[in-house]
Amino acid sequence: MINTSATIAGVSFKNPIVMASGTFGFGREYGKLYDVSLLGGISGKGLTLHAKAGNPGVRVYETASGMLNSVGLENPGVEAFLAKELPYWETLDTARIVNLGGNTLPDYVLGAELIQRDADARLLSGKPAVDMIELNISCPNVKEGGIAFGVKTPAAREVVRAVRAATRLPLAVKLSPNAEDIAEMAVMCEAEGADAVSLINTISGMKIDVRRRRSVFNNLYAGLSGPAVKPVALRMVHQVSQRVTIPVIGMGGITSATDIIEFIMAGATVVQVGTYNFMNLRAGSTLVEELQQFMREENIASLDEIRGIV
Repeated sequence: MINTSATIAGVSFKNPIVMASGTFGFGREYGKLYDVSLLGGISGKGLTLHAKAGNPGVRVYETASGMLNSVGLENPGVEAFLAKELPYWETLDTARIVNLGGNTLPDYVLGAELIQRDADARLLSGKPAVDMIELNISCPNVKEGGIAFGVKTPAAREVVRAVRAATRLPLAVKLSPNAEDIAEMAVMCEAEGADAVSLINTISGMKIDVRRRRSVFNNLYAGLSGPAVKPVALRMVHQVSQRVTIPVIGMGGITSATDIIEFIMAGATVVQVGTYNFMNLRAGSTLVEELQQFMREENIASLDEIRGIV
């Protein structure tokens, strides 16, 4: 019997395939195409304390082996999410992860407190709907001139420490590849009480419209994701896995079962799938089947046999 399950801070994943934040909404739309409870988990669309309209102009641009996005964290805000989306999440048999962002420390803390308060209320009724918070520290810090919280370790430490104190839910911290030292950042997250780290977020990139003689994006730069970033992501997951004892959630360009296996061999406990959701609307169900087939062919009874072997 093939075992693809994993556990992070008491949260069970029936398989290592988690849909990445920003590429799967809250699961409703994809749920019309296949049963999303087949998945190991869902990391919902990135939330901020207050609703955001997102960036004007072009938001997505296809590149060689990937895509650039400048969506700007368009989202309904934490309270609207809790009121409108969680009744659907209650029906799902999969790990449910809230991705939380912010532009100020108080925004992060209040957002985490609201999520915790709602989780406590639902626990009393026997209908939990959030299993974990994924803290997105790639957001620009408005008080520091727009430099992302996740670039410098001291700024990131302040956020992780404050959010850890604001919630009892399992906490994963999503790391930016633009960090000055991503392994040092991960070590700090563990020291401050994070239950896991997830990496990598998108890599800053650019596309120029040569006829209009300007950047395609109003904000000049955008986030690169997809197969083009996989070698970088794999290397960073491997480096971080060597430095921390908490689980690592790997992501970056995964489009096949062999990609998943590479990340597991590099040390990841579970993985997240993002851009592939746009390439294949049934990416989740496809990967679940492919992974099981690969393990049968390679006589791998459990992913624990190969996790971190490289």
